[in-house]
Parts: sequence; structure tokens; C-alpha cells
Amino acid sequence: MTLPSPVVDLIDIGAGNFGSMSRCLERLGIPYRVVGPDSPPQGDRPLILPGVGSFGGFMQALRRNGFDQILMALLREGTPYLGVCVGLQVLFESSAEAPGVKGLGLIPGHVAPYRSGKVPQVGWNQIHSCQPDTWDDGFVYFVNSYYAIPTAHDAILYLADYSGPFCAAVQAAHLTAFQFHPEKSGAFGHSLMARWVSEQTGFSADLDFSREVRS
Repeated sequence: MTLPSPVVDLIDIGAGNFGSMSRCLERLGIPYRVVGPDSPPQGDRPLILPGVGSFGGFMQALRRNGFDQILMALLREGTPYLGVCVGLQVLFESSAEAPGVKGLGLIPGHVAPYRSGKVPQVGWNQIHSCQPDTWDDGFVYFVNSYYAIPTAHDAILYLADYSGPFCAAVQAAHLTAFQFHPEKSGAFGHSLMARWVSEQTGFSADLDFSREVRS
């Protein structure tokens, strides 16, 4: 049997929620190739970087074998990118979670802590599109104590409210990233993944959600 050719590269740096994201892609029927510090991507496919954990630890994992430099070079050349959770935060210049640790710095701004409400934010919250003609509102699943503050407001793709408004997703040229976990957000979250893959590759995912979606 001939397996379908991968249409995206899924980054595994030994940290984050690689397993739940890989299962999400498999449920959607999206063929992927695993890349990382030991098998770097070539820039011939869009990149997905799932993330869970601390900003400092995640950046340390990205720097193994100089992978952060490889990744930044590809993204500066225009390779499409989708980051999730800490995969969003590392696009920025710095984070209050890890003073002195530089992020990738591909989107101007920084990452700040929640200063009110129950921290971390864990659970479902509604996101509101800043591009309502193209991206729908919906409910998604968050697990986060920090959130990004882009310097340019037009980089914000989704807003949500948790003791005040915060940036729930960003989009700047070929860079897209979600603070929430689409892979854990049921049919709506999976539809966001399918939409992004379709926009970047033309591949149509399996969006038959007659069965319950689980991560």
C-alpha cells in the first residue's frame, strides 16, 4: 500500500504536546512528516509547532543542535508556520516567565502573566475573531498562565476575555499561532486546524464529526 505524501511537517523537540497534535492530524486524515533537531525541515512544507510547558524550557529545547536558527531562517524565508500554546509565545521577543531568555523575535512584542482571576486559566473560553469575514468565533480550550501582547494590534487574530481582554491568537503574514489548544477543542478546534492546512496546502481534511472528538 502506498502511503500518502506528507503535506505538513510536525515539529517534535521532545517537549510540548506532540502526541495530542499528531493524533489530531491523524483524525483529520492530514498526512505529516516528523521533523526536529535531529531531522531538520527543509522548508518544503508548512510547519506546525505544538507547545506545552515553560517559555525558558521550551526555548532551551528549540536551541538543541541549533534548531532555533534553522527554524528562524525558514520562517524568515516565508515558510508557513502554525504555533500552538508556547509555540505562539516563542514567536515573541521575551516572556516575563523567563527573564533574560530571548524568544525567536519574529513578531514584535512580549509575553505577560495574568495578574487577576484564577491562574492558570484552565478550561473553555470563547474567542472572538478580529477577521470575522474569514475566521469564525467559537469556544476553545485553554491552559495558560501567560499571554502575548503584540506591539502591533493588527497582528491579533483572535481576542478572548479572562479578567480582561487578551490576545488568543496571532497572524502576521505567513505566521499563525493559537494560545489555545485546537487539538483539544472538539469539532470547532479541529476545523481551525483543517482550515489552516487547506489554506497553506490545498489539502482537504476529513471533517466528519459525527463521532465525538477526543485528544
